[in-house]
Amino acid sequence: MLQFNDAIEEKKLDELRYQEAEELARVLSTKYQLPYIDLSKFAINTDALRLIPEAEAHAANVAAFKLIGKNLFLVTVSPKNEKLKAVLEDLRNKNYVLNLYLGSEASLARAWERYVEISKSTRTHAGVIDIANDDIARITEEVKDVKDINRLIAKEEQTSKEEGGISGLLEVILAGGIVTGASDIHIEPQEEAVRLRYRLDGVLQDVSLFPHHLFHQLLSRVKLISNLKLNIQKSAQDGRFSINLKDTEIEIRTSILPGAYGESIVLRILNPETIAATFETLGVEPHLYQIIAEEIRKPNGMVLLTGPTGSGKTTTLYAFLRKISTTENKTITIEDPIEYHLKGVNQTQVNRAKDYTFLTGLRSALRQDPDVIMIGEIRDSETAKTAIHAALTGHLVFSTLHTNNAAGAIPRLIDLGVNPKILDAALTLSIAQRLVRKLCQNCRQEIAPTPEEKKLLEEVRASILRRRPDLEVPVVENIWRAATAGCDQCHHTGYRGREGIFEALKMDSSVAKILTTNLNERDLKIATLPQGILDMRQDGVIKVIKGITTLDELGRVVDLTEEIL
Repeated sequence: MLQFNDAIEEKKLDELRYQEAEELARVLSTKYQLPYIDLSKFAINTDALRLIPEAEAHAANVAAFKLIGKNLFLVTVSPKNEKLKAVLEDLRNKNYVLNLYLGSEASLARAWERYVEISKSTRTHAGVIDIANDDIARITEEVKDVKDINRLIAKEEQTSKEEGGISGLLEVILAGGIVTGASDIHIEPQEEAVRLRYRLDGVLQDVSLFPHHLFHQLLSRVKLISNLKLNIQKSAQDGRFSINLKDTEIEIRTSILPGAYGESIVLRILNPETIAATFETLGVEPHLYQIIAEEIRKPNGMVLLTGPTGSGKTTTLYAFLRKISTTENKTITIEDPIEYHLKGVNQTQVNRAKDYTFLTGLRSALRQDPDVIMIGEIRDSETAKTAIHAALTGHLVFSTLHTNNAAGAIPRLIDLGVNPKILDAALTLSIAQRLVRKLCQNCRQEIAPTPEEKKLLEEVRASILRRRPDLEVPVVENIWRAATAGCDQCHHTGYRGREGIFEALKMDSSVAKILTTNLNERDLKIATLPQGILDMRQDGVIKVIKGITTLDELGRVVDLTEEIL
Protein backbone atom coordinates (compact mmCIF):
# COMPACT_ATOMS: atom_id res chain seq x y z
CA MET A 1 0.00 0.00 0.00
CA LEU A 2 1.35 3.43 -1.01
CA GLN A 3 2.07 5.70 2.01
CA PHE A 4 3.02 9.40 2.19
CA ASN A 5 5.23 11.02 4.78
CA ASP A 6 3.92 14.57 5.15
CA ALA A 7 7.10 15.85 6.79
CA ILE A 8 9.31 14.53 3.99
CA GLU A 9 6.99 15.89 1.28
CA GLU A 10 6.85 19.31 2.92
CA LYS A 11 10.65 19.37 3.17
CA LYS A 12 10.93 18.59 -0.56
CA LEU A 13 8.48 21.39 -1.36
CA ASP A 14 10.49 23.85 0.76
CA GLU A 15 13.69 22.88 -1.06
CA LEU A 16 11.94 23.34 -4.40
CA ARG A 17 10.65 26.79 -3.39
CA TYR A 18 14.12 27.76 -2.16
CA GLN A 19 15.74 26.68 -5.45
CA GLU A 20 13.14 28.61 -7.48
CA ALA A 21 13.68 31.76 -5.38
CA GLU A 22 17.44 31.54 -5.77
CA GLU A 23 17.13 30.91 -9.49
CA LEU A 24 14.92 34.00 -9.82
CA ALA A 25 17.52 36.04 -7.89
CA ARG A 26 20.22 34.84 -10.33
CA VAL A 27 18.12 35.95 -13.29
CA LEU A 28 17.43 39.36 -11.73
CA SER A 29 21.10 39.84 -10.88
CA THR A 30 21.89 39.58 -14.60
CA LYS A 31 19.10 42.02 -15.43
CA TYR A 32 20.34 44.62 -12.91
CA GLN A 33 24.03 43.86 -13.60
CA LEU A 34 24.77 43.10 -9.95
CA PRO A 35 26.62 40.07 -8.61
CA TYR A 36 24.37 37.35 -7.15
CA ILE A 37 24.83 36.07 -3.61
CA ASP A 38 23.24 33.38 -1.43
CA LEU A 39 23.65 34.38 2.22
CA SER A 40 22.88 30.86 3.47
CA LYS A 41 26.54 30.15 2.73
CA PHE A 42 27.92 33.21 4.56
CA ALA A 43 28.17 34.35 8.18
CA ILE A 44 26.46 37.68 8.92
CA ASN A 45 28.73 40.27 10.49
CA THR A 46 26.72 42.23 13.07
CA ASP A 47 29.22 45.12 12.99
CA ALA A 48 28.26 45.55 9.35
CA LEU A 49 24.57 45.00 10.05
CA ARG A 50 24.41 47.73 12.71
CA LEU A 51 25.58 50.38 10.21
CA ILE A 52 22.00 50.49 8.87
CA PRO A 53 19.28 50.79 11.54
CA GLU A 54 16.74 48.00 11.23
CA ALA A 55 13.87 50.36 10.40
CA GLU A 56 15.80 51.85 7.48
CA ALA A 57 16.97 48.41 6.33
CA HIS A 58 13.37 47.16 6.12
CA ALA A 59 12.20 50.31 4.35
CA ALA A 60 15.02 50.11 1.79
CA ASN A 61 15.01 46.27 1.42
CA VAL A 62 18.73 46.07 2.14
CA ALA A 63 21.10 44.50 4.67
CA ALA A 64 24.83 44.95 5.28
CA PHE A 65 26.43 41.57 5.93
CA LYS A 66 30.21 42.02 5.78
CA LEU A 67 32.68 44.77 6.75
CA ILE A 68 36.41 44.84 6.00
CA GLY A 69 37.92 48.17 6.96
CA LYS A 70 35.85 50.68 5.01
CA ASN A 71 34.69 48.08 2.48
CA LEU A 72 31.05 47.33 3.15
CA PHE A 73 29.14 44.46 1.51
CA LEU A 74 25.35 44.70 1.13
CA VAL A 75 22.51 42.62 -0.27
CA THR A 76 19.23 43.84 -1.72
CA VAL A 77 16.23 42.43 -3.56
CA SER A 78 15.10 45.71 -5.16
CA PRO A 79 17.93 47.87 -6.55
CA LYS A 80 15.50 50.54 -7.81
CA ASN A 81 14.06 51.25 -4.35
CA GLU A 82 14.20 55.03 -3.74
CA LYS A 83 14.88 54.55 -0.05
CA LEU A 84 17.79 52.26 -0.91
CA LYS A 85 19.38 55.12 -2.86
CA ALA A 86 19.19 57.37 0.22
CA VAL A 87 20.74 54.67 2.44
CA LEU A 88 23.58 54.11 0.00
CA GLU A 89 24.19 57.86 -0.31
CA ASP A 90 24.40 58.17 3.47
CA LEU A 91 26.91 55.32 3.66
CA ARG A 92 29.04 56.89 0.92
CA ASN A 93 29.00 60.17 2.87
CA LYS A 94 30.49 58.19 5.73
CA ASN A 95 33.33 57.19 3.39
CA TYR A 96 32.36 53.52 3.01
CA VAL A 97 33.26 51.70 -0.20
CA LEU A 98 30.09 49.89 -1.17
CA ASN A 99 29.81 46.42 -2.73
CA LEU A 100 26.17 45.79 -3.58
CA TYR A 101 24.85 42.28 -4.31
CA LEU A 102 21.46 41.01 -5.36
CA GLY A 103 19.98 38.15 -3.36
CA SER A 104 16.69 36.42 -2.67
CA GLU A 105 14.07 37.32 -0.06
CA ALA A 106 15.36 34.39 1.99
CA SER A 107 18.89 35.83 2.05
CA LEU A 108 17.60 39.22 3.13
CA ALA A 109 15.43 37.67 5.84
CA ARG A 110 18.39 35.66 7.13
CA ALA A 111 20.39 38.86 7.57
CA TRP A 112 17.52 40.72 9.21
CA GLU A 113 17.09 37.94 11.77
CA ARG A 114 20.41 38.98 13.30
CA TYR A 115 18.97 42.38 14.29
CA VAL A 116 17.70 40.75 17.46
CA GLU A 117 21.31 40.91 18.64
CA ILE A 118 21.43 44.66 18.11
CA SER A 119 19.52 47.19 20.24
CA LYS A 120 20.18 50.21 18.03
CA SER A 121 16.77 50.34 16.34
CA THR A 122 13.68 48.18 16.41
CA ARG A 123 10.57 48.23 14.27
CA THR A 124 7.29 48.21 16.13
CA HIS A 125 3.86 48.46 14.51
CA ALA A 126 2.10 50.25 11.66
CA GLY A 127 5.06 52.34 10.59
CA VAL A 128 5.88 53.38 14.15
CA ILE A 129 9.59 53.11 14.73
CA ASP A 130 11.65 53.35 17.89
CA ILE A 131 14.88 55.12 16.99
CA ALA A 132 18.13 54.97 18.90
CA ASN A 133 16.39 54.95 22.26
CA ASP A 134 19.59 54.28 24.22
CA ASP A 135 21.30 57.24 22.55
CA ILE A 136 18.39 59.58 23.26
CA ALA A 137 18.25 58.44 26.89
CA ARG A 138 21.98 59.13 27.23
CA ILE A 139 21.72 62.56 25.58
CA THR A 140 18.80 63.60 27.79
CA GLU A 141 21.13 63.12 30.76
CA GLU A 142 23.72 65.44 29.16
CA VAL A 143 21.34 68.20 28.07
CA LYS A 144 20.27 70.75 30.69
CA ASP A 145 19.58 73.82 28.55
CA VAL A 146 19.82 75.27 25.04
CA LYS A 147 23.58 75.85 25.41
CA ASP A 148 24.11 72.11 25.80
CA ILE A 149 22.08 71.45 22.64
CA ASN A 150 24.26 73.91 20.70
CA ARG A 151 27.39 72.24 22.03
CA LEU A 152 26.25 68.75 21.00
CA ILE A 153 25.14 69.94 17.54
CA ALA A 154 28.57 71.53 17.02
CA LYS A 155 30.13 68.22 18.07
CA GLU A 156 28.00 66.33 15.52
CA GLU A 157 28.99 68.84 12.83
CA GLN A 158 32.66 68.21 13.56
CA THR A 159 32.10 64.45 13.54
CA SER A 160 30.41 64.70 10.15
CA LYS A 161 33.48 66.47 8.74
CA GLU A 162 35.83 63.81 10.07
CA GLU A 163 33.81 60.63 9.56
CA GLY A 164 30.84 61.57 7.37
CA GLY A 165 27.18 60.98 8.19
CA ILE A 166 24.86 62.40 10.81
CA SER A 167 24.28 59.36 12.97
CA GLY A 168 23.67 61.34 16.16
CA LEU A 169 22.26 64.69 14.98
CA LEU A 170 18.61 63.64 14.99
CA GLU A 171 19.00 62.08 18.43
CA VAL A 172 20.50 65.33 19.77
CA ILE A 173 17.67 67.42 18.30
CA LEU A 174 14.97 65.10 19.65
CA ALA A 175 16.56 64.71 23.08
CA GLY A 176 16.90 68.49 23.35
CA GLY A 177 13.24 68.95 22.52
CA ILE A 178 12.17 66.41 25.11
CA VAL A 179 14.39 67.80 27.89
CA THR A 180 13.32 71.42 27.33
CA GLY A 181 9.64 70.43 27.19
CA ALA A 182 9.17 71.63 23.60
CA SER A 183 5.84 70.87 21.95
CA ASP A 184 7.26 71.21 18.42
CA ILE A 185 10.66 71.14 16.74
CA HIS A 186 11.03 73.31 13.62
CA ILE A 187 13.92 72.63 11.21
CA GLU A 188 13.83 75.31 8.51
CA PRO A 189 16.29 75.73 5.61
CA GLN A 190 17.27 79.38 5.12
CA GLU A 191 19.48 80.92 2.45
CA GLU A 192 22.73 80.69 4.43
CA ALA A 193 22.07 77.92 6.93
CA VAL A 194 19.39 75.73 8.49
CA ARG A 195 17.50 77.18 11.44
CA LEU A 196 16.52 75.00 14.41
CA ARG A 197 13.76 76.29 16.69
CA TYR A 198 11.79 74.78 19.59
CA ARG A 199 8.29 75.83 20.55
CA LEU A 200 8.61 76.34 24.31
CA ASP A 201 5.43 77.15 26.21
CA GLY A 202 3.70 78.06 22.94
CA VAL A 203 6.38 80.46 21.65
CA LEU A 204 9.12 79.61 19.14
CA GLN A 205 12.69 80.03 20.41
CA ASP A 206 15.85 79.98 18.28
CA VAL A 207 18.15 77.13 19.28
CA SER A 208 20.85 76.70 16.65
CA LEU A 209 22.02 77.06 13.06
CA PHE A 210 23.73 74.26 11.15
CA PRO A 211 24.96 73.83 7.54
CA HIS A 212 22.85 72.66 4.59
CA HIS A 213 24.92 69.53 3.92
CA LEU A 214 23.88 68.15 7.31
CA PHE A 215 20.25 69.01 6.64
CA HIS A 216 19.99 67.01 3.41
CA GLN A 217 21.12 63.86 5.21
CA LEU A 218 18.91 64.66 8.22
CA LEU A 219 15.88 65.11 5.93
CA SER A 220 16.44 61.69 4.33
CA ARG A 221 16.73 60.07 7.75
CA VAL A 222 13.56 61.74 9.03
CA LYS A 223 11.65 60.64 5.93
CA LEU A 224 12.89 57.06 6.26
CA ILE A 225 11.90 56.60 9.88
CA SER A 226 8.59 58.45 9.34
CA ASN A 227 7.69 56.08 6.48
CA LEU A 228 7.57 58.93 3.93
CA LYS A 229 8.53 58.94 0.26
CA LEU A 230 12.08 60.13 -0.39
CA ASN A 231 11.51 61.06 -4.02
CA ILE A 232 8.60 63.46 -3.29
CA GLN A 233 10.00 66.95 -2.75
CA LYS A 234 7.38 69.31 -4.18
CA SER A 235 4.38 68.45 -2.03
CA ALA A 236 3.62 68.14 1.69
CA GLN A 237 3.90 64.81 3.52
CA ASP A 238 2.88 63.67 7.00
CA GLY A 239 4.21 60.68 8.96
CA ARG A 240 5.15 59.53 12.44
CA PHE A 241 7.54 57.47 14.56
CA SER A 242 7.95 56.82 18.26
CA ILE A 243 10.59 56.87 20.97
CA ASN A 244 10.59 54.66 24.04
CA LEU A 245 12.18 56.66 26.83
CA LYS A 246 12.27 55.46 30.43
CA ASP A 247 9.18 53.26 29.96
CA THR A 248 7.28 56.12 28.30
CA GLU A 249 6.32 55.95 24.63
CA ILE A 250 6.65 59.39 23.06
CA GLU A 251 5.08 59.72 19.63
CA ILE A 252 6.57 62.11 17.09
CA ARG A 253 4.33 63.48 14.32
CA THR A 254 6.29 64.51 11.23
CA SER A 255 5.24 67.22 8.79
CA ILE A 256 7.30 67.99 5.67
CA LEU A 257 6.51 71.12 3.65
CA PRO A 258 8.34 72.35 0.50
CA GLY A 259 9.85 75.83 0.74
CA ALA A 260 12.06 78.31 -1.10
CA TYR A 261 15.34 76.81 0.17
CA GLY A 262 14.28 73.20 0.61
CA GLU A 263 11.77 71.16 2.54
CA SER A 264 11.11 72.33 6.09
CA ILE A 265 10.47 69.82 8.88
CA VAL A 266 8.18 70.15 11.87
CA LEU A 267 8.30 67.39 14.49
CA ARG A 268 5.45 67.51 16.98
CA ILE A 269 6.32 65.85 20.29
CA LEU A 270 3.38 64.05 21.88
CA ASN A 271 4.67 63.28 25.33
CA PRO A 272 2.03 61.61 27.56
CA GLU A 273 3.56 63.28 30.62
CA THR A 274 2.75 66.76 29.26
CA ILE A 275 -0.97 66.01 28.84
CA ALA A 276 -1.43 64.35 32.22
CA ALA A 277 -3.13 67.47 33.61
CA THR A 278 -6.14 66.80 35.81
CA PHE A 279 -9.26 68.91 35.98
CA GLU A 280 -8.09 70.26 39.35
CA THR A 281 -4.75 71.50 37.96
CA LEU A 282 -6.04 73.37 34.87
CA GLY A 283 -6.11 76.71 36.68
CA VAL A 284 -9.90 77.19 36.51
CA GLU A 285 -11.26 79.91 38.84
CA PRO A 286 -13.20 78.27 41.76
CA HIS A 287 -16.67 79.58 40.83
CA LEU A 288 -16.34 78.40 37.22
CA TYR A 289 -14.78 75.15 38.44
CA GLN A 290 -17.96 74.32 40.37
CA ILE A 291 -20.15 75.13 37.36
CA ILE A 292 -18.08 72.93 35.02
CA ALA A 293 -17.92 70.10 37.55
CA GLU A 294 -21.73 70.07 37.75
CA GLU A 295 -22.28 70.22 33.98
CA ILE A 296 -19.85 67.46 33.01
CA ARG A 297 -21.50 65.07 35.45
CA LYS A 298 -24.95 65.50 33.94
CA PRO A 299 -26.31 62.51 31.98
CA ASN A 300 -26.95 64.51 28.82
CA GLY A 301 -26.29 67.83 27.13
CA MET A 302 -23.43 69.40 25.20
CA VAL A 303 -20.29 71.04 26.57
CA LEU A 304 -18.30 72.98 23.97
CA LEU A 305 -14.70 74.19 24.17
CA THR A 306 -13.71 77.07 21.93
CA GLY A 307 -10.41 78.65 21.05
CA PRO A 308 -7.74 78.66 18.34
CA THR A 309 -5.32 75.84 17.56
CA GLY A 310 -2.79 75.43 20.35
CA SER A 311 -4.98 76.89 23.09
CA GLY A 312 -5.08 73.66 25.12
CA LYS A 313 -8.58 72.45 24.19
CA THR A 314 -7.47 68.81 23.84
CA THR A 315 -5.78 68.83 27.24
CA THR A 316 -8.94 70.23 28.85
CA LEU A 317 -11.20 67.72 27.09
CA TYR A 318 -8.98 64.85 28.22
CA ALA A 319 -9.06 66.23 31.78
CA PHE A 320 -12.88 66.20 31.64
CA LEU A 321 -12.91 62.60 30.37
CA ARG A 322 -10.51 61.50 33.12
CA LYS A 323 -12.74 63.17 35.69
CA ILE A 324 -15.97 61.44 34.68
CA SER A 325 -14.80 58.14 33.15
CA THR A 326 -15.80 55.14 35.26
CA THR A 327 -16.37 51.44 34.71
CA GLU A 328 -20.10 52.15 34.78
CA ASN A 329 -20.25 54.36 31.72
CA LYS A 330 -19.12 53.95 28.13
CA THR A 331 -17.11 56.75 26.53
CA ILE A 332 -16.32 56.92 22.81
CA THR A 333 -14.12 59.54 21.15
CA ILE A 334 -13.75 60.52 17.48
CA GLU A 335 -10.42 62.33 17.12
CA ASP A 336 -8.20 63.70 14.37
CA PRO A 337 -5.75 62.35 15.28
CA ILE A 338 -5.67 60.43 18.58
CA GLU A 339 -2.99 62.39 20.40
CA TYR A 340 -2.84 60.45 23.67
CA HIS A 341 -4.36 57.20 24.83
CA LEU A 342 -6.76 57.29 27.78
CA LYS A 343 -7.33 54.23 29.91
CA GLY A 344 -10.88 52.93 29.82
CA VAL A 345 -11.94 55.17 26.90
CA ASN A 346 -12.83 53.82 23.43
CA GLN A 347 -10.87 56.11 21.12
CA THR A 348 -11.28 56.16 17.33
CA GLN A 349 -9.43 58.19 14.72
CA VAL A 350 -10.73 59.98 11.64
CA ASN A 351 -9.63 58.32 8.38
CA ARG A 352 -10.87 60.28 5.38
CA ALA A 353 -9.28 57.85 2.93
CA LYS A 354 -11.72 55.24 4.24
CA ASP A 355 -14.59 57.74 4.59
CA TYR A 356 -14.44 57.71 8.39
CA THR A 357 -15.09 61.37 9.21
CA PHE A 358 -16.34 63.12 12.35
CA LEU A 359 -19.88 62.70 10.99
CA THR A 360 -19.66 59.01 10.06
CA GLY A 361 -17.77 58.33 13.29
CA LEU A 362 -20.46 60.06 15.34
CA ARG A 363 -23.23 58.13 13.61
CA SER A 364 -21.39 54.85 14.21
CA ALA A 365 -20.66 55.76 17.84
CA LEU A 366 -24.35 56.39 18.53
CA ARG A 367 -25.09 52.81 17.50
CA GLN A 368 -22.70 51.61 20.24
CA ASP A 369 -24.99 52.92 23.01
CA PRO A 370 -22.42 55.28 24.60
CA ASP A 371 -23.00 57.44 27.66
CA VAL A 372 -20.35 60.02 26.74
CA ILE A 373 -19.19 61.04 23.25
CA MET A 374 -16.21 63.26 22.53
CA ILE A 375 -16.03 64.74 19.00
CA GLY A 376 -12.64 66.24 18.21
CA GLU A 377 -14.13 69.19 16.31
CA ILE A 378 -17.45 70.32 14.86
CA ARG A 379 -16.62 71.52 11.35
CA ASP A 380 -19.79 71.21 9.29
CA SER A 381 -23.55 71.46 9.44
CA GLU A 382 -24.32 67.72 9.50
CA THR A 383 -21.90 67.03 12.35
CA ALA A 384 -23.30 69.98 14.33
CA LYS A 385 -26.91 68.84 13.89
CA THR A 386 -26.14 65.21 14.72
CA ALA A 387 -24.18 66.23 17.84
CA ILE A 388 -27.05 68.44 19.01
CA HIS A 389 -29.57 65.63 18.54
CA ALA A 390 -27.25 63.25 20.43
CA ALA A 391 -27.21 65.72 23.34
CA LEU A 392 -31.01 65.80 23.24
CA THR A 393 -31.40 62.03 23.32
CA GLY A 394 -29.63 61.05 26.52
CA HIS A 395 -25.95 61.48 25.67
CA LEU A 396 -23.32 63.76 27.18
CA VAL A 397 -21.44 65.30 24.27
CA PHE A 398 -18.05 67.06 24.43
CA SER A 399 -16.65 68.85 21.41
CA THR A 400 -14.67 71.87 20.19
CA LEU A 401 -15.56 74.77 17.94
CA HIS A 402 -13.40 77.50 16.44
CA THR A 403 -14.73 80.80 17.80
CA ASN A 404 -13.05 83.73 19.54
CA ASN A 405 -14.99 83.51 22.80
CA ALA A 406 -17.59 81.51 24.68
CA ALA A 407 -20.53 83.63 23.47
CA GLY A 408 -19.45 83.15 19.84
CA ALA A 409 -20.32 79.44 19.97
CA ILE A 410 -24.08 80.11 19.79
CA PRO A 411 -24.17 82.23 16.58
CA ARG A 412 -21.63 79.85 15.07
CA LEU A 413 -23.88 76.83 15.67
CA ILE A 414 -26.85 78.72 14.22
CA ASP A 415 -24.74 79.58 11.16
CA LEU A 416 -24.10 75.83 10.81
CA GLY A 417 -27.83 75.25 10.57
CA VAL A 418 -28.72 74.26 14.13
CA ASN A 419 -32.30 75.21 15.01
CA PRO A 420 -32.20 77.95 17.72
CA LYS A 421 -35.42 76.55 19.22
CA ILE A 422 -33.68 73.36 20.33
CA LEU A 423 -30.26 74.87 21.06
CA ASP A 424 -31.20 75.95 24.59
CA ALA A 425 -32.23 72.37 25.45
CA ALA A 426 -29.06 70.81 24.03
CA LEU A 427 -26.19 73.20 24.80
CA THR A 428 -25.45 73.37 28.51
CA LEU A 429 -22.07 75.11 28.60
CA SER A 430 -19.72 76.90 26.21
CA ILE A 431 -16.17 77.41 27.47
CA ALA A 432 -13.44 79.51 25.86
CA GLN A 433 -9.80 79.23 26.83
CA ARG A 434 -6.31 80.43 26.03
CA LEU A 435 -2.91 79.48 27.38
CA VAL A 436 -0.61 82.03 28.99
CA ARG A 437 3.00 81.42 29.91
CA LYS A 438 3.69 81.29 33.63
CA LEU A 439 6.43 83.47 35.08
CA CYS A 440 9.58 81.69 36.18
CA GLN A 441 9.32 81.93 39.94
CA ASN A 442 13.11 81.83 40.23
CA CYS A 443 13.92 84.95 38.23
CA ARG A 444 10.71 87.04 37.96
CA GLN A 445 11.02 90.74 38.81
CA GLU A 446 8.59 93.00 40.68
CA ILE A 447 8.21 96.54 39.36
CA ALA A 448 5.78 99.45 39.42
CA PRO A 449 3.28 99.46 36.50
CA THR A 450 3.21 102.34 34.03
CA PRO A 451 0.30 104.81 34.37
CA GLU A 452 -1.44 103.19 31.37
CA GLU A 453 -1.00 99.69 32.83
CA LYS A 454 -2.22 100.81 36.26
CA LYS A 455 -5.34 102.42 34.71
CA LEU A 456 -6.17 99.28 32.74
CA LEU A 457 -5.65 97.01 35.74
CA GLU A 458 -7.84 99.16 37.99
CA GLU A 459 -10.63 99.32 35.38
CA VAL A 460 -10.62 95.55 34.95
CA ARG A 461 -10.40 95.06 38.75
CA ALA A 462 -13.48 97.28 39.18
CA SER A 463 -15.38 95.25 36.55
CA ILE A 464 -14.47 92.04 38.39
CA LEU A 465 -15.87 93.40 41.66
CA ARG A 466 -19.09 94.53 39.92
CA ARG A 467 -19.56 91.01 38.61
CA ARG A 468 -18.27 89.22 41.72
CA PRO A 469 -18.45 91.39 44.87
CA ASP A 470 -17.42 88.36 46.93
CA LEU A 471 -13.97 88.14 45.35
CA GLU A 472 -10.94 89.55 47.13
CA VAL A 473 -8.87 91.28 44.44
CA PRO A 474 -6.00 93.32 45.90
CA VAL A 475 -5.41 96.91 44.85
CA VAL A 476 -2.63 97.02 42.27
CA GLU A 477 0.63 98.42 43.64
CA ASN A 478 3.33 96.51 41.80
CA ILE A 479 3.24 93.91 39.05
CA TRP A 480 5.64 91.18 38.00
CA ARG A 481 7.65 90.99 34.80
CA ALA A 482 9.81 88.32 33.21
CA ALA A 483 13.56 88.73 33.61
CA THR A 484 15.05 89.80 30.28
CA ALA A 485 17.84 87.21 30.33
CA GLY A 486 15.89 84.58 32.26
CA CYS A 487 17.79 81.86 34.08
CA ASP A 488 18.87 78.25 33.66
CA GLN A 489 15.62 76.96 35.16
CA CYS A 490 13.48 78.61 32.45
CA HIS A 491 15.97 78.12 29.58
CA HIS A 492 16.56 81.88 29.66
CA THR A 493 13.04 82.79 28.51
CA GLY A 494 11.71 84.25 31.77
CA TYR A 495 8.75 81.85 31.65
CA ARG A 496 8.28 78.27 32.73
CA GLY A 497 5.15 76.26 31.96
CA ARG A 498 1.68 77.43 30.94
CA GLU A 499 -1.70 77.85 32.56
CA GLY A 500 -5.18 78.32 31.15
CA ILE A 501 -7.35 81.40 31.34
CA PHE A 502 -11.05 80.67 30.92
CA GLU A 503 -14.49 82.14 30.41
CA ALA A 504 -17.83 80.41 29.97
CA LEU A 505 -21.43 80.89 28.99
CA LYS A 506 -23.98 78.77 30.83
CA MET A 507 -27.30 78.18 29.16
CA ASP A 508 -30.01 79.65 31.39
CA SER A 509 -33.38 81.36 30.89
CA SER A 510 -31.79 84.76 30.13
CA VAL A 511 -29.62 83.32 27.37
CA ALA A 512 -32.45 81.12 26.03
CA LYS A 513 -34.69 84.21 25.73
CA ILE A 514 -32.12 85.96 23.50
CA LEU A 515 -32.01 82.98 21.12
CA THR A 516 -35.40 83.98 19.73
CA THR A 517 -34.15 87.48 18.78
CA ASN A 518 -31.57 88.77 16.33
CA LEU A 519 -28.83 87.86 18.76
CA ASN A 520 -25.28 89.16 18.79
CA GLU A 521 -22.29 88.36 20.98
CA ARG A 522 -22.51 91.59 23.00
CA ASP A 523 -26.13 90.90 24.00
CA LEU A 524 -25.18 87.36 25.00
CA LYS A 525 -22.32 88.65 27.16
CA ILE A 526 -24.62 91.13 28.90
CA ALA A 527 -27.20 88.39 29.51
CA THR A 528 -24.58 86.23 31.25
CA LEU A 529 -23.33 88.95 33.64
CA PRO A 530 -25.59 87.74 36.51
CA GLN A 531 -23.93 84.31 36.23
CA GLY A 532 -20.84 85.81 37.86
CA ILE A 533 -18.41 84.06 35.51
CA LEU A 534 -15.28 86.07 34.77
CA ASP A 535 -14.24 86.61 31.16
CA MET A 536 -10.77 85.65 29.97
CA ARG A 537 -9.37 89.16 30.42
CA GLN A 538 -10.63 89.34 34.01
CA ASP A 539 -9.37 85.83 34.78
CA GLY A 540 -6.00 86.78 33.27
CA VAL A 541 -5.72 90.06 35.21
CA ILE A 542 -6.23 88.19 38.50
CA LYS A 543 -3.35 85.91 37.48
CA VAL A 544 -1.25 89.00 36.62
CA ILE A 545 -1.95 90.55 40.02
CA LYS A 546 -1.02 87.27 41.72
CA GLY A 547 2.29 87.15 39.84
CA ILE A 548 1.43 84.01 37.86
CA THR A 549 1.85 85.68 34.47
CA THR A 550 2.55 89.13 33.01
CA LEU A 551 0.41 91.80 31.43
CA ASP A 552 2.46 91.55 28.24
CA GLU A 553 1.82 87.81 28.08
CA LEU A 554 -1.91 88.30 28.71
CA GLY A 555 -2.05 90.88 25.92
CA ARG A 556 -0.49 88.34 23.58
CA VAL A 557 -3.52 86.04 23.75
CA VAL A 558 -6.53 88.29 24.55
CA ASP A 559 -7.64 91.75 23.48
CA LEU A 560 -6.97 94.05 26.45
CA THR A 561 -8.57 97.06 24.70
CA GLU A 562 -12.01 95.45 24.26
CA GLU A 563 -15.00 97.16 25.86
CA ILE A 564 -15.18 96.47 29.58
CA LEU A 565 -18.65 95.30 30.64
